[in-house]
Amino acid sequence: MAQKKNMKTMDGNTVAAYVSYAFTDVAAIYPITPSSNMAEAVDEWAAYGKKNIFGQEVKVIEMQSEAGAAGAVHGSLAAGALTTTYTASQGLLLMIPNMYKIAGELLPGVFHVSARSVATHALCIFGDHSDVMATRQTGFALLASSSVQEVMDLGGIAHLAAIKSRVPFLHFFDGFRTSHEIQKIEVIEYEDFAKLLDMEAVQRFRDNALNPERPVIRGTAQNPDIFFQGREAANKFYQAVPAIVQDYMDKIGELTGRKYKLFDYVGDPEAEHVIIAMGSVCETIEETINYLRKQGRKVGLVKVRLYRPFAPEYLKAVMPKTVKRIAVLERTKEPGSIGDPLYLDVKTMYFNEKDAPEIYGGRYGLGSKDTTPGQILAVYENLAQDEPKDQFTIGIVDDVTNSSLKTVEGVNTEPESTIRCKFWGLGSDGTVGANKNAIKIIGDKTDLYAQGYFAYDSKKSGGVTVSHLRFGKEKIKSTYLVNEADFVACHNQAYVNQYDLLKGLKKGGTFLLNCLWDEKELSENLPGSMKRYIAQNDINFYTINATKIAGKLGLGNRINMIMQSAFFKLANVIPIEDAVAYLKEAVEDTYGKKGENIVAMNNAAIDKGIEELVKVNVPAEWADAVDGECEVKEVPEFIEEVLIPMNRQEGDELPVSAFIGREDGTFPSGTAAYEKRGVAVYVPEWIPENCIQCNQCSFVCPHASIRPALLSAEEKANAPENFKTLKAIGKGLEGLEYRIQVSPLDCLGCGNCADICPAKNKALVMKPLGTQLDQAENWEYSQTVSIKDNLMTKTTIKGSQFAKPYLEFSGACAGCGETPYIKLVTQLFGDRMMIANATGCSSIWGASAPSMPYCKDENGRGPSWANSLFEDNAEYGLGMVLGVRQMRDKIQDCMEALLAKDIPAEMKEAFENWIATKNDGEVSRAASEKVLAALENTDSLDDKGKALVKEILDRKDFLVKRSVWAVGGDGWAYDIGYGGLDHVLASGEDINILVFDTEVYSNTGGQSSKATPTAAIAKFAASGKKIKKKDLGLMAMSYGYVYVAQVGMGADKNQLLKALIEAERYDGPSLIICYAPCINHGIKKGMGKSQEDIKDAVETGYWHLYRYNPELKKEGKNPFILDSKEPKRPFREFLMGQVRYTALLSEFPEIAEQLFEKAEADAAERYETYKKLAEQ
Repeated sequence: MAQKKNMKTMDGNTVAAYVSYAFTDVAAIYPITPSSNMAEAVDEWAAYGKKNIFGQEVKVIEMQSEAGAAGAVHGSLAAGALTTTYTASQGLLLMIPNMYKIAGELLPGVFHVSARSVATHALCIFGDHSDVMATRQTGFALLASSSVQEVMDLGGIAHLAAIKSRVPFLHFFDGFRTSHEIQKIEVIEYEDFAKLLDMEAVQRFRDNALNPERPVIRGTAQNPDIFFQGREAANKFYQAVPAIVQDYMDKIGELTGRKYKLFDYVGDPEAEHVIIAMGSVCETIEETINYLRKQGRKVGLVKVRLYRPFAPEYLKAVMPKTVKRIAVLERTKEPGSIGDPLYLDVKTMYFNEKDAPEIYGGRYGLGSKDTTPGQILAVYENLAQDEPKDQFTIGIVDDVTNSSLKTVEGVNTEPESTIRCKFWGLGSDGTVGANKNAIKIIGDKTDLYAQGYFAYDSKKSGGVTVSHLRFGKEKIKSTYLVNEADFVACHNQAYVNQYDLLKGLKKGGTFLLNCLWDEKELSENLPGSMKRYIAQNDINFYTINATKIAGKLGLGNRINMIMQSAFFKLANVIPIEDAVAYLKEAVEDTYGKKGENIVAMNNAAIDKGIEELVKVNVPAEWADAVDGECEVKEVPEFIEEVLIPMNRQEGDELPVSAFIGREDGTFPSGTAAYEKRGVAVYVPEWIPENCIQCNQCSFVCPHASIRPALLSAEEKANAPENFKTLKAIGKGLEGLEYRIQVSPLDCLGCGNCADICPAKNKALVMKPLGTQLDQAENWEYSQTVSIKDNLMTKTTIKGSQFAKPYLEFSGACAGCGETPYIKLVTQLFGDRMMIANATGCSSIWGASAPSMPYCKDENGRGPSWANSLFEDNAEYGLGMVLGVRQMRDKIQDCMEALLAKDIPAEMKEAFENWIATKNDGEVSRAASEKVLAALENTDSLDDKGKALVKEILDRKDFLVKRSVWAVGGDGWAYDIGYGGLDHVLASGEDINILVFDTEVYSNTGGQSSKATPTAAIAKFAASGKKIKKKDLGLMAMSYGYVYVAQVGMGADKNQLLKALIEAERYDGPSLIICYAPCINHGIKKGMGKSQEDIKDAVETGYWHLYRYNPELKKEGKNPFILDSKEPKRPFREFLMGQVRYTALLSEFPEIAEQLFEKAEADAAERYETYKKLAEQ
């Protein structure tokens, strides 16, 4: 009999973590999106003393990679501990070799997988089943959950059945759609799970473990005589799995009232048309079936639960006898196969069967492509055709191979009681967190069901977020985005001109806009299409100036509490008095430990969100509003056809033909320049009379949105009227005018430029964006002014900034500590750079479709950029070095063959010069141009000579010395990619490695790495890291022939410049480690002072600057130069400025002091080591 329900609101990852914790002794993990949250929750619960059903905290170990995690899982299982891991995508693929071993040795491990796309022509962090399908042969049982509730129920069954059957289980659910969807579900208590656990099977497992008390040998090497037989001997264990799983499904049903089968059928008992599918799409299909059955349609669905071992008799048992046609839907693609995996299984199942139904295959939802009821209706319509389409696709327009089914429009299958809401936010403004809070309040405090899903673009903080919330009295099965809304909120006024915010807002619905405008300004600034929609559809329109309120309250740009209380007031989901009480209760829980003032500020924000709402009296003339005339700029075809629709959140509608010619994933350089998002609240205004022309503002800008310009008299004469300039100061700049130009529409408003301005009276002051929009025209003009980078040496701070930055307007966070380093590298070497980029923050802000910040110059030159995998970036870069060298060696061979002949003197001189300076990047271009000039006249050469010249000209793009850079974060360099990085450094090849050391895995949300110092709180170090930071630079120095530098831009810009130039010039491997502040650090001064934070780090002895130059040994000098001085400020001062350290004091005060002392001792020891090296 079902017990009283314990209902909680949580996401799929948290549910999987909760279930797995019960059955787990050891968890060996490695972070990867979107599965990291599972392991993070387990680690946090263990840190706070949560017990599993065996009465212990789970032992969590973070490994250096997923391959390492799988090895640790294997070893822990072999030692007799029930062991779990959590992963996805490439991470799962790295585990495959050990999966074979774990299954072969019949070890009852469980892998929880938030199924995700595998990188092919592009990286995609979103969900499909490509990764899971790659594990079919490993011997793991595959169990699929379709919803957050099923993750609770079936996740437990995965552990129970693995222990009983001895077959390891991979329990999977859709990445993002289920892993990150928040739902109100029933929680199964640990004591109930414990009653279902076969403790005798647990004991047998422990007794069978490797044990010197009763030793055995396992993992032997076998020959052809017995290996085959050994593989077949395990068959009986797999044959038993289906019955074991069904038995546990029955027991969970008795416990909860929720009935499960290995294959569950829903729909008309006499259905003729049936879909077979697994994963979250099943919820949408079921919702669509309910809609169609009301119309008398005989349709059905078979939900696949246990996919491996595949048990056809169980599937046939639930399939209606009336079925005539089956559509098998798959969320994966196997190129070259005659069908995808589940389709082939079903076809095989019915092979040779009399009166078998017709079977058709279809593909949907790759990369989390939204799958709607209209698409599912199209599948049923296809089955009803005289000749249904086979191997079809849904959700896209395939106008190339014509595989797609046309979506049926206007289908609304949601229950009438459902309240649907959409919130448009800016990454890091708190919108998503506030909406998660709202869902939890409504889900946990009321009888209503609640669902939340959050869609992001691929930028870091500062990108667009769209929250999709549903509330209702009936269970919510709508596993797709809100496409018809009752309430829409926009938290950033810039969006009114960028997105179709009101699309799908129902007649009489409510629209809330956070903006700085009064009613008169609204009429002036809202686009005509929005005004028409509001007036013609009787929209209840409200505004609030949450940005101003937050500023007054001291909350900065965190408008979340203000907007959340405004939502509760307007949406009327629950009584406003209750909502306010719940919100303030949540504030106390969340911020109580941070002090009364933080609680008071947030409580005031809640009150203001209700009090400051303004109801807009919509003028009648809005109904006939006309769209303002926009200046139509001529842009490249790609921008018009791909970037603009994608940036308007309309990429879903692009047809397959839009990517003809781009099938390999190639995107053009420099597309970010066309975005012009204008999302900053404040941007810098240049005050010429205060400016000392140092160019430091440009040097530190993370987005290259502030730059100096040098103008000739003619360029000055042609400039716009308000293009103010100064007489340029500096040798070589005589007769030129100088200006600092800001791009207000590209700036993210961090304020680092204004903060570091050294002028006595600041030459840059942050002003509201609206006051600076006239500078957009000036920016456009400044980009027509010629680059004058040859008048001052690039080896100076000022001179480097007259060079073009080949990285501009990236998707990095405001104040990012990473981008200023690589931007500077491009200014020094960009026209001949090749970049191999590790997966992580730097690949996401560096190349997220459609916005490419790496760009070209007027000659069409610029950095080539590519990303391979997280783990192999150094090797990828080395491959580039080797490939280029082979091409250049062939050029040299041809030149030497020509030099042996009678050739013109000009040609001879050019060849000899090129060979002599072949590896000198500074003179390489000039030498190469002389070669090309000499090859223009080959009349005097014989046929063999001309053939050799052709060989050179065929490879002319390889003439200039390439500057190859392997770039990535500390997660790559210190952890998953360290083996490869070490090998590449050891190779002695001429490659440059640039490491952005944020001291955490920034891109996946702030997990601990080997770069994380002692005492820092990070994910997987919830109670502070206990061991010291790895000294990557010192390890690299041990080779003796690797150039190594540790740098910090905000502390010493000249040292950084020296290091970059020396490293690139060095004919051998170089490693440059850059301290990079990150939003994950919780810098109390804010990211507007990220450069000052680097200075603080050096002055307190937290970070040290040095250079190790092997070239100095040839001169009899000490190769090690310590560039930073003795710390002059207290070490603790730096720690207390960052939440990652201060949180340790509030959360774990009993160990904080001890760890702080250890952190200081570690830093001091490190400095002493460097000092001794410098004194040798």
